[in-house]
Amino acid sequence: MKISNQNKTLDLTSPQVMGILNVTPDSFSDGGRFDRIDAALEQARAMIRDGATIIDIGGESTRPGAAHVSEEQELDRVIPIIEAIRAESEVWISIDTSKPQVMKKAVAAGADLINDVRALTVKGALDVAAQTGVPVCIMHMKGQPQNMQDNPQYQDVIDEVANFLNERIAQCLKAGIKRENIVLDPGFGFGKTMEHNFRLINQFNRLLDFELPVLAGLSRKSMFDHLLGLKVDERLASSLTGALLCAQQGAHILRVHDVKETADMLKIMKTVVNATN
Repeated sequence: MKISNQNKTLDLTSPQVMGILNVTPDSFSDGGRFDRIDAALEQARAMIRDGATIIDIGGESTRPGAAHVSEEQELDRVIPIIEAIRAESEVWISIDTSKPQVMKKAVAAGADLINDVRALTVKGALDVAAQTGVPVCIMHMKGQPQNMQDNPQYQDVIDEVANFLNERIAQCLKAGIKRENIVLDPGFGFGKTMEHNFRLINQFNRLLDFELPVLAGLSRKSMFDHLLGLKVDERLASSLTGALLCAQQGAHILRVHDVKETADMLKIMKTVVNATN
């Protein structure tokens, strides 16, 4: 399993770590910490040293109730840091956006992957993503960030997530995106209750039926607060546990805040798996 753009290939035979870099003032976990280019670049360097093979850069918070950000404002936030990272590293850079023009300009600046929580449903996003020629990650979300946690309901969360992703895969293919360059994300915490999220972990391996790379993004999610009463900065152990459970079921990419700890966990998991004698 791998994803490729015109310049390079990322081997997904073993799970890869995607480090989260929010250059926003209001993200739920690290809002405001990395909204200066020097701080963002130093954080990117640290995550690369710690084992991240992908840096996911976001200029608009998608936490529940998050405010809308203009295209110009989002570009002002993400383009300088993409250019700065690309100037000194060949690490994979992911742009976390739903806006077509941000996708286009981010890829022109050096981004290798489009990560869209709205699964390329915004008008023009499919065509722009196809034109860039880079891999895309499409995520399931019920509703929008402003209302997604207002009593979300499902008959069967696994089936509904899978059906949505299947439909979006078809639309990506129709637009000209290569099937092997589509990554799937079930969208933990996006329009889902605690029970829905844990059911998704329990059934995560069903997403492998698509025979496409699958991303798990559980890091510091509120599901761990709802279960254990943990503040954001107390969720390391629970985040690692969720990531491990998904990795054991075949997750190809783990999107995380805590890169070193996740990389260490994966090294231990790999060592155990390979300890056959």
